[in-house]
Amino acid sequence: MEAPHAKLETKKKLYQHIANQGIVSKIDLLASFTITTSTMNRLLEDLLADGLIQESGRGSSTGGRKPILFEINPHYGYIIGLEISRFYSSLGLYDMQLNAKSQVRWRMDEDMTPGRFVSHVAQQIRALLKDHDLTQDRIISIGIGAVGPLDRERNMILKPLHFRAQGWSDVPICQLIEEACGIPAILDNGANTALIGEHWALRQEQPQHMLYVHAGVSLRSAMMSQGRIIHGSVDMEGSIGQMIIQKDGPRLQDTGNYGALEAFVSVLALEKQAQAHDNLRGASYDTLLRELSRNNPVVQKLFLDAATNLGIGLANLINSFHPETIILGGVLISSHESFYSTAIETAIANTYYYPEYTPVFSKGALKEDAVAAGAALMAREHFTF
Repeated sequence: MEAPHAKLETKKKLYQHIANQGIVSKIDLLASFTITTSTMNRLLEDLLADGLIQESGRGSSTGGRKPILFEINPHYGYIIGLEISRFYSSLGLYDMQLNAKSQVRWRMDEDMTPGRFVSHVAQQIRALLKDHDLTQDRIISIGIGAVGPLDRERNMILKPLHFRAQGWSDVPICQLIEEACGIPAILDNGANTALIGEHWALRQEQPQHMLYVHAGVSLRSAMMSQGRIIHGSVDMEGSIGQMIIQKDGPRLQDTGNYGALEAFVSVLALEKQAQAHDNLRGASYDTLLRELSRNNPVVQKLFLDAATNLGIGLANLINSFHPETIILGGVLISSHESFYSTAIETAIANTYYYPEYTPVFSKGALKEDAVAAGAALMAREHFTF
């Protein structure tokens, strides 16, 4: 007889497998698990009795009775996905099948200190619960995708750069969210959760090796191999930004490498470069976007140069890791279609083995919702019962 602990672990794996597959038959499940038919029947009966899964019609017959199909119960509970970023943050409410029920997005300004941020999140969650006629106990967990660097063991945001508000160093974010909302929370780097979300959106295509690059206030990246996020021995937040693309080149601020990619490709880099032009002195990124839409030639060149340099950085990563799929996100990617196309063209022109090896580029299926959606998926994958 299977030990209770082993049975529970198999039950959890079975639930997650059904969740990842979407709709599946018992025959499919037996092919994926090395357990007997009688054990599979008992586990499915337990999951059905607990309301964790539900029947989803019948499949096609292969000569006998049509097989019963199973899926997870979308209304067993709900999950919150939370993005903490420097420019914008967002919050989404999802059912167990990761269907988005509501999305909220807000600007991160000088007043959005950790304390005010947590209060704002708690207020938004209460509003969502009221809108959907839900009680707090219906929320399973809060998944958080945050700007790093992070200490994932202690669930803390350490010393991130470039937040407009003060106080974002050494923040025990999960503890603060749990105390304010009364809901357990789990944390990972926002680039990682964005890649988790985009991988989920592409699950029918089953990509195994993926790269995600976010170009915004700073540069962030995440990598996936064999369908799993690669975590380094330290949090890799901002590492791509420190890739040196010009020996003895400029430095963005008082930290980081000289000639690093972030000094050429980031919101802060563009604002700094704009200072060299009299009619753009003191221009904010919003001003630069407005001038870009007006076809200001000086601003167009600033963005074009940044896109070209991003393409060089992408080529370096592609030549090192050879991913199948590259997802690009962030406010620079969405600034103008020419930014995206120039970055891709430059990357491809400098990709080794091309055209025999041709990676697929995309802005992603989830786009600005990727971080929050991936954080919710991460929370579901850690769901225990």
